[in-house]
Amino acid sequence: MQFISQPTHPLTQRIRRIPVIGPVVLQPLGALGFAIVFVFLLTTIFASVISPYDPLKQDIKQLLKPPSQQHIFGTDYLGRDLFSRMVYGSRIAILAAIPAISIALLGGLSLGLVAGYIGGRLDNVILVILDSIQAFPGLILALAILALLGPSFWNVIFVIGLAFIPGYARVTRAQVLSVKKNDYIEAELNLGASTARIIFKHILPNIVGPLAILVAMDTPVVITFEAGLSFIGLGVQPPNPSWGVILSDGFKYINRSPYPILWAGLALMITTLGFTLFGETLRDVLDPRLSGTRGL
Repeated sequence: MQFISQPTHPLTQRIRRIPVIGPVVLQPLGALGFAIVFVFLLTTIFASVISPYDPLKQDIKQLLKPPSQQHIFGTDYLGRDLFSRMVYGSRIAILAAIPAISIALLGGLSLGLVAGYIGGRLDNVILVILDSIQAFPGLILALAILALLGPSFWNVIFVIGLAFIPGYARVTRAQVLSVKKNDYIEAELNLGASTARIIFKHILPNIVGPLAILVAMDTPVVITFEAGLSFIGLGVQPPNPSWGVILSDGFKYINRSPYPILWAGLALMITTLGFTLFGETLRDVLDPRLSGTRGL
């Protein structure tokens, strides 16, 4: 029996042609993750337009009010609008995630390229350094460094970036060692190609995919990490509307109003879900060999 394939809808064909993103959004879970990430990014960009109130403005007549037409998320213990604080909190989250992951990516990429391409004793030295950093749990390392540097937004970014460098370095090193085995690399070397040409022309383009997946998967982890440090008072300092600060303030008055904890917790949960679904689908698209390994 001969089967006739159904024609693909023109819109589906157009979406599929979009590099990387197209195949991701054609997957149900990928589309959901992309939608959440897209809304999150729009919220951070247009926070000043979306927010109906100044997130720092206090109104003592509106302390710990439940959701209403005037304040759709309610208010906190100082009468500040929770919706506005949540919206601006998303901006703080992404402003912490982007530089922290950039530090981790650039540092890990540099160390991984050197370790994987040059190898030898230098590779062993770099691995010892990475093992030394990873020997400390991320939170313990952050607490130790912040105890020396003091709590601040930029110190948190530096600490998170440092803690995530080993992961990017190891992924980069493994990918470089794999790409180096290809015959075309040896052919280029025999033809007298420079190290710079080998790295930038052949190695980097072939390791971008795994690093992009790692960035997508680590973004919600960094956001949660920042919120956790802010929650215990070592990250973003009040009155700045970090989600961690909102959670910390909410726990002090949980018996009078559960809404600060509810909205901040939901924001962290939904953001983590969105980036995770997007990252896992991106992984399946860029490396089909890993498709179906979710949860293993």
